[in-house]
Amino acid sequence: MFPADEFALSPDVIYLNHAAVAPWPTRTAAAVANFAEENRLRGAQHYPAWLVVEQRLRERLQRLIGARSADEIALLKNTSEGLSVIAHGLDWRPGDNVIIPAQEFPSNRIVWESLAEYGVQVRAIDLYATDDPEAVLLQAINAHTRLMSVSAVQYDTGLCLDLVRLGRACEAAEVLFCVDAIQSLGALPLDVRAIRADFVVADGHKWLLGPEGLALFYCRRELLERLRLRQFGWHMVEHMGDFDRRDWVPARTARRFECGSPNMLGIYALEASLSLLEEFGIEQVADKVMGNTAYLIGNLELSPTVEIITPTAVSRHAGIVSFKPRTADVQALHRRLQAAGVVCAVRSGALRLSPHFYTPREHLERTLKLLDIH
Repeated sequence: MFPADEFALSPDVIYLNHAAVAPWPTRTAAAVANFAEENRLRGAQHYPAWLVVEQRLRERLQRLIGARSADEIALLKNTSEGLSVIAHGLDWRPGDNVIIPAQEFPSNRIVWESLAEYGVQVRAIDLYATDDPEAVLLQAINAHTRLMSVSAVQYDTGLCLDLVRLGRACEAAEVLFCVDAIQSLGALPLDVRAIRADFVVADGHKWLLGPEGLALFYCRRELLERLRLRQFGWHMVEHMGDFDRRDWVPARTARRFECGSPNMLGIYALEASLSLLEEFGIEQVADKVMGNTAYLIGNLELSPTVEIITPTAVSRHAGIVSFKPRTADVQALHRRLQAAGVVCAVRSGALRLSPHFYTPREHLERTLKLLDIH
C-alpha cells in the first residue's frame, strides 16, 4: 500500500477531476521544491546528475508502456505536440485519409484537420450510435487510409476502446495505428506491443499525476526515420553536447524529436510521480480505479433521477464516470458540488467524475450524498 501521506489534499477538497488535471503526490511536490532549491544554491553545477534523472524517466515510461527500449521514448511538451510530430512528419499524398472518432478531444481532431492543405481527408466516425465502436472504425478503412488515431478512453463519456482489436486490424490492413493514451495511461495497464501501436502520446498531468508541460511520445523503432523532422536544435542531434561539431545528424533514437533544452523541472516532477505508480504497481492501480468507478456506477444506476452516459460494461470504461441529471440543470449541479469542495467537470453536457486509485471511498460516499444518491 502507498503511504497515506503521499496524497495530502486539503481536508475541504474532494478531488474527482483526474481526467482534467491531477494534484501532485507529496513526493512530486518535494522533488520540485528540492530541484528549485538546488538551482537557487548551485545553479546547474550538477547538470550531469539531471541527465541521469531524465534517462530514468525514459526508462520508467518504457516499462510502463512495454516498449522495447527507452530509445523509442521522446519527452515532448504535450499531447498536441506529439500528434503534430506525427501528422506533419508523414509523407502524405492527395487522397489519403485518416480515421478518427467523431467525438474526439480537439487535440486528436484539429491536428489531422490541419492536413487538408495536403489533400488529406479526415473520416470522423460516430462511436456513440453503435454497440460495436471498433467495428465501425474498422469498416471505415479503405485503400486510401494511411492512419487511424483514437483515444484509448474518450474524454467525455469515458468509453474505453479495444486497442488490441483495433491495432491488429490496422496492422493487417497496413494502416498506421496512433493512440492518444492521456485518459488511460496511469490508470490502466498499456502494452504498446500487444496493441500493435505505431505511436502513443500522453501528457503527464492527468492519471500519471505529473505536471503540465511534459508528455510521453512513443514511436515504434522502425518508424523513427519515416517521420520528417520539422524542428531542429542542439538537443536532437546524435552527438548532443559536442557543440563544436559541424557534421551533425539527427539522433538515432526518439530524442530526434526533442529539438531544444529539456523541461528539467517537469522531468523531476514526472519521474517522482511515476516512481509512486511503479512502486504501487499499475495492475493494483487499475484495480483501485475500476473499483471506484464500479462503486459510482453501481450507486448511480439505483437512482431514477440520473442518466448514466458512461458505458456500464466493465470492459468499456476506465476512470471516468459521466452522467446527466434528469430533473436538474447540470451546470447548477456542478456549481453546487464545487461549492461543497467537490472538484469535478462538465463535459459534453454531462457531469464528469474521475477519481484515482488513492481516492478514499468516503469521498465518493460524500459526493453521492450531495447528489442525493446514497
